[in-house]
Amino acid sequence: MLKNKTIVVTGGTGSFGNTFVPMTLKKYNPRKIIIYSRDEMKQWNMAKKFQGDSRIRFFIGDVRDKDRLYRALDGVDYVVHAAATKIVPTAEYNPFECIKTNVNGAMNLIDACIDKGVKRLVALSTDKASSPVNLYGATKLCSDKIFIAGNSYSGGRTKFAVVRYGNVMGSRGSVIPLFLETAKSGKLTITDKRMTRFMISLEQGVELVWHAFEDMEGGEIYVKKIPSMNICDIAASVDANAEQIEIGSRPGEKLHEQMIGVEDAHFTYEYPKHFKILPQICEWGPFKAMIKGGRQVPEGFSYTSDNNNEWMTIPQLREWIEKNKVKIGSI
Repeated sequence: MLKNKTIVVTGGTGSFGNTFVPMTLKKYNPRKIIIYSRDEMKQWNMAKKFQGDSRIRFFIGDVRDKDRLYRALDGVDYVVHAAATKIVPTAEYNPFECIKTNVNGAMNLIDACIDKGVKRLVALSTDKASSPVNLYGATKLCSDKIFIAGNSYSGGRTKFAVVRYGNVMGSRGSVIPLFLETAKSGKLTITDKRMTRFMISLEQGVELVWHAFEDMEGGEIYVKKIPSMNICDIAASVDANAEQIEIGSRPGEKLHEQMIGVEDAHFTYEYPKHFKILPQICEWGPFKAMIKGGRQVPEGFSYTSDNNNEWMTIPQLREWIEKNKVKIGSI
């Protein structure tokens, strides 16, 4: 589907973009991938990795700026929306800025995609959008709802879908690089030792986006089946000898991650490697066409990191860290 196509990745200099771009170039050989972001230094550093590859373009811009989005999306076939204000404490202390990017930016992007004739958009979401308890999660829930409703606005001309996943192992701002840095002191701070988290690699996240582009009818939320892990085991995977110190939960932090709540069970279908939440209101296309052989989950179903059937072990995570050479401050 992406072969010889033009793709825009908003927020493309982040962890996801740095993985999506080389994987997509190798697998699909698109005509062009445009990195749309507002940090010129990150673009400069990323450009060095792809020097001499004419398929890569960089475009300074902000999703808050609708006019700039219109220019960037001219002649574009597909969009991956990864731009967001996503650090939980940052969002709590800067709520206006978080809303401008995560909510207003989504609205701008929908308008621009429809008016510019973009074929399909996949937006990256988060477990925190399911039953949100912090502002970041609330804005991402709004964003998800807005993108789903965008299918009604477009009348089927542009299709919008969402992928949702939890803790990305080794990504910028995630706990593994933080533990690697603080382990040098012989102590690892843990907010709550009961805490559990979903574990997914960036490569798995990219593959889920690819699947969404191929499978989507417009309006679906895709949730990948991934293992869980207790926070103490994550810490022990980094350094089994470090002292674990419990410091209490941060503002807006959940004890367990949730990607599908009981409220969505009636609209959720299960597949071998993922779940799919279908829209509650679907005026733009055939609801049944979205199911595609899925099995509806039972009433009262939820998918949370503490009720998961699959768990990652300490040796498995330790092997992954060594294989991927995760470093302090990694992107």
